[in-house]
Amino acid sequence: MDDVLDRLRGIVNSPLPRIEKARELAQVVKSARDYRWVGLYDVTPEEIVAIAWTGSDPPAYPRFPVTKGLSSAAVATRAPVVVQDVTTDPRYLTAFGSTRAEAIFPVTVEGRVVGTIDVESDRINSFTPEDEQFLKICTAILTPLWV
Repeated sequence: MDDVLDRLRGIVNSPLPRIEKARELAQVVKSARDYRWVGLYDVTPEEIVAIAWTGSDPPAYPRFPVTKGLSSAAVATRAPVVVQDVTTDPRYLTAFGSTRAEAIFPVTVEGRVVGTIDVESDRINSFTPEDEQFLKICTAILTPLWV
């Protein structure tokens, strides 16, 4: 796992343009734990906006109000939101029809949420405590992308 974290640090600190960094970071996070999809989002006072994602197809909602979806709960509480079965949560915005579980980890700078890491799985109950620990560490490492 240390090699994955070192790769993330290297990308964050590279001279690549921000969007290229974000694409590479999302791909490394996805591959590290075999997630189905990973997206990185900017959070503004009004909107949550996708800046990069894995795969060729964008999410169904590349931008949406900061008050909608599971992301809104992560932004409001400044805490991760992990839903092991999205079909049971009315806050879920269907980005992909095959998503069954989703984890949103907010990125905070000076007490304000400036971004999120959105991880999706096609399996119910797919996020383990190890996934949550990994994503918390990723959030800390990726924070400079939003600074």
